[in-house]
Amino acid sequence: MSWLLALHSSGDGLGVAVERVGLAGSRRSAAFPLGRSLANALIDCVEQLLPAEDWPRLGRLLVATGPGAFTGTRLTVVLARTLAQQLGIPLHGLSSFLLVARRHDIREPSWVVHDLPRRGRVAGLYGPDPDSPAGVVELAAPRLFAPGVALPTGPQLAGQVRLPADVETLLTIGAALERRQAPGPWQPVLPLYPTAPVPSA
Repeated sequence: MSWLLALHSSGDGLGVAVERVGLAGSRRSAAFPLGRSLANALIDCVEQLLPAEDWPRLGRLLVATGPGAFTGTRLTVVLARTLAQQLGIPLHGLSSFLLVARRHDIREPSWVVHDLPRRGRVAGLYGPDPDSPAGVVELAAPRLFAPGVALPTGPQLAGQVRLPADVETLLTIGAALERRQAPGPWQPVLPLYPTAPVPSA
């Protein structure tokens, strides 16, 4: 019986969640407030939930790709890509903003927004989609809006990461993808880090 593993480090900490495929009650999750020590503690934290000797039994991986803390996101994405490549298993990268939209159970297209000091704000647009494994879809990818540039109209949600809730949501989506036997090539999964302001229309 294989394992699902979800990793989320787009906020201030690391979220890890694991579950045996098809085994009710096997889910475990934890949040680690690591800050800048993530690079040194990442493997140890994952092993607290899933020992390294069980990693060959991984069947599918999920990772939050940002936007958020670039260094933390990059580390978990690199780990997930490496495991997926070496084990030959599916990997799915989902925006941390999409997880926020899912948490809010949006009923109409809504902006997820994160303010950046002196830089402007990063915002992405999400809408409900009952046919998607996540229940929501990305209508406009997160991008950086320069200070003073207004967002298009629509509800706005704070793009704040909440762990372990968001990594558990990531794992739930992974379980739905597993039931569908969805393909998950590792090559396209990269950290999302908007850096260039979008010119106003």
